[in-house]
Amino acid sequence: MKRVVITGQGVLSPIGNNIDDYYKNLINGVSGVDYITKFDASSMKVKIAGEIKDFKPEDVLTRREIRRSDIVTQYAMVTADEAIKGSELDLENEDSDRIGVIVATGIGGANTWEQQHQVLLNESGDRVSPFFVPMMIINSVSAYVSIKFGLKGPNFSIVSACASSGHAIADAYNQIILDNADVMICGGSEAAITKLCFSGFIALQALSTRNDVPQKASRPFDADRDGFIMAEGAGMLVLESYEHAKKRGANILAEIIGYGYNGDAYHITAPVETGDGAAKCMELAVKRSKKKMEDVQYINAHGTSTKLNDQMETKAIKTAFNDHADNLLISSTKSMTGHLLGATSAIEAIATILAIKNGIVPPTINQEKKDPECDLNYVPNEAIKKDIDFALSNSFGFGGHNVCLAFSKFNG
Repeated sequence: MKRVVITGQGVLSPIGNNIDDYYKNLINGVSGVDYITKFDASSMKVKIAGEIKDFKPEDVLTRREIRRSDIVTQYAMVTADEAIKGSELDLENEDSDRIGVIVATGIGGANTWEQQHQVLLNESGDRVSPFFVPMMIINSVSAYVSIKFGLKGPNFSIVSACASSGHAIADAYNQIILDNADVMICGGSEAAITKLCFSGFIALQALSTRNDVPQKASRPFDADRDGFIMAEGAGMLVLESYEHAKKRGANILAEIIGYGYNGDAYHITAPVETGDGAAKCMELAVKRSKKKMEDVQYINAHGTSTKLNDQMETKAIKTAFNDHADNLLISSTKSMTGHLLGATSAIEAIATILAIKNGIVPPTINQEKKDPECDLNYVPNEAIKKDIDFALSNSFGFGGHNVCLAFSKFNG
């Protein structure tokens, strides 16, 4: 069977607008959570989020591209540009029919929706932009990346809430395994920190209300956690068949060797408390990797900082790994970035790959008070140096969507 390797990465996150800054802040336990600046949140119950800071799309995109795309698509194009440049792919000399794009988003062009709705209410339907539909539809994120870089292989978008970009990476892997492509640009993007979207999550009572100390609000697995932090950004990977990467002398960062995905069939927002679906998902990923459960050394957890998720994920890990659960290093990088919804799987896959590549496991910050229901090793507050050969990255979405990606150190 074909092997699939990672040769490029790109990221926009609340803790860094490129791979180097993201990684530096990740291992140093820096929080990107702060007070909202995108709209006036002074009257809202929640006033904090993980925003992208100092975003400069003009460094990569043309004025026309910026004018005709929602910011969620701009995030995707900019991170794809970093990933492609990092991979050193020479697109002019590649077969564009053999390079595909799968970019996920949970919500899509929310900013365009809200802006154009205001135009409709305040002016008239005649004043709605002719670019409204192509700017807000979810597949624009993938379409614009393919157009920007002239990539004509498999091209589509995936939506599965907070598991979206994990599914995108898994399906990109499949496109190479099935010989539909030699190279896939894949990941996710999200830009849903808008007044309406934010109000909806507040109404769900899903968000932390720890407004007094924003940097301590995201506290996965901690006894005093009270909800997740909504965040935005994008993550993109370049996946290649090993044969293609070897032929062009690419620098290989890690290897993706399997995945698992399934559904809870339980509830539209709540996970199964036993964690059975998540446990089976991890087992599927390890089985497809042709490894043993005891081979797993690190898990980048979904770890949202909500009561239900973190207890469920802990139970799932114990169910899947039995006694080996106590040997695992587990961290939730959402403690630093917040929760990027449909893009979260992608930036956490990148965190997992960086842990393998550099031999440093990022911490779960804000671990201050132990929860007896969450009693595994969550790498509290400080990164740990550890040679990692095999790791998993978990993502679970509203609707019971579970996905687990399996990465290993590349051994030629």
